[in-house]
Amino acid sequence: MDTNNVQSHQKRSFFGPEKFPLFLFIGFAALIGILLLPTPEGLSPAGHRMLAILVFAIIVWVSEAVSYEASSIIIMGLIIFLVGLSPSLKDPTVEWGVKSALTMALAGFSSSGLALVAAALFIAACMTYTGLDKRIALNTMNLVGTSTKSIFFGMILVTIILSLVVPSATARAAAMIPIAMGMVAAFGVENKSKLAVGLMILVAECISIWNVGIQTAAAQNLITVGFMTELLGERVAWIDWLIAALPWSIIMSFVLYFVVLTFFRPEVKKLEGGKQSVRKQLDEIGPMTSDQLRLLIVSTILIGFWATEGKLHNYSTAATTIVALGVLLIPKIGVINWKEMQKRTPWGTLIVFGTGISLGSSILKSGAGEWLGNQIVVWTGLDTLGPLMIFAILAAFLIIIHLGFASATALSSSMIPIVISILKTMPDGSVDRLGMTMILGFVISYGFILPVNAPQNMVCLGTDTFNAKQFAKVGITITIIGYLLMVLFAGTYWDWLGHLK
Repeated sequence: MDTNNVQSHQKRSFFGPEKFPLFLFIGFAALIGILLLPTPEGLSPAGHRMLAILVFAIIVWVSEAVSYEASSIIIMGLIIFLVGLSPSLKDPTVEWGVKSALTMALAGFSSSGLALVAAALFIAACMTYTGLDKRIALNTMNLVGTSTKSIFFGMILVTIILSLVVPSATARAAAMIPIAMGMVAAFGVENKSKLAVGLMILVAECISIWNVGIQTAAAQNLITVGFMTELLGERVAWIDWLIAALPWSIIMSFVLYFVVLTFFRPEVKKLEGGKQSVRKQLDEIGPMTSDQLRLLIVSTILIGFWATEGKLHNYSTAATTIVALGVLLIPKIGVINWKEMQKRTPWGTLIVFGTGISLGSSILKSGAGEWLGNQIVVWTGLDTLGPLMIFAILAAFLIIIHLGFASATALSSSMIPIVISILKTMPDGSVDRLGMTMILGFVISYGFILPVNAPQNMVCLGTDTFNAKQFAKVGITITIIGYLLMVLFAGTYWDWLGHLK
């Protein structure tokens, strides 16, 4: 008998080395278990089935039993058939219909939020393709001094600048890691040194801090904005998000700086060849190319449109970003062709994003969101509390549940619709639903504690400079301080801006 065929058959076997993922089995078991329960009073059969799908989604997303892309397609299939074969909300004597359920499952792919995420990913691809992201980072580092403190400050400054022009946390991490590791090598210290540990943890945590500060810096923010548009009928402009979040991100950047230097004080204080190391890397990439210059001009104009939305014009962030992308794709004028764009774009992210929007809107359209929101309010008594306590409780809940998620995109897809449902059950005028959704959206980016809680953390972990315990040491401190600062802001600054009530 052919041994290779036996081994091949064993790998394909259910009980072989690549057996059916345990948590996928648990997810389906939970789905079926919930479906077999009697439909609760006040909840439609379609809503009952959507809650079962939500539980399945949370289990497979938290456990990563299968890839996010694969689980997203499974979730869409479940929506199509479980909801499609449910009694209609308008007329329980007829079925919802697979055709209508298909429209519901694909609704996220017609969302303006998805268009914005796609355009943002394409622009990030332009940055990495032209090398403009690395040039910006190196030139910023060239401006700072050669002391270790200056280098740490310089990495924060790089993060802020890249957060404005590179709308992808993973892409920013990829641009910054070679520079950070180059500085470690220039100091002549080991990868496990306190300098290396502190520098790489600072890069990962700072990216998360500025994911909060800038609306277009992270996909989870765009999901939140997409749900605002879909479920509340309005959204927060880019500049209004910045005004609300910028002070928190600035303060937390200083907090991160001092926390990292306290826990991991570098072995050396100054690098004599620091500037030479950066200049050497700048020499290697040569002078600015025409492509980089054109991309820089387009990016700068785009930021100008983002910042003046609702003030000087009424063009949405999605609209201006798509136009900018169109310019970048024009032959001779643009900077990239479609073939290169295809290779550098994480298409799976768009599948996950679109499915996340569809899942959230389906929860609400089926009546599951309203029912669940009412139950949570009854159980917790949130409707008897003021806006500050509502924020404090829901923010703490999101921070804790984030520990189980490896993707803020999945977390926002699962939780923001529920948050909006809860806010909708509150008496009119008791809370500002749009503002509260925004500041709770800030909390979605709290991937500070575990390396697996954010992709940029995992990219930095791949440098083999720090371990999970060291990361958590900084992350727990940052999380506690960041949460308390947000509660303080909710009681003062955000309240003054009118985002709570």
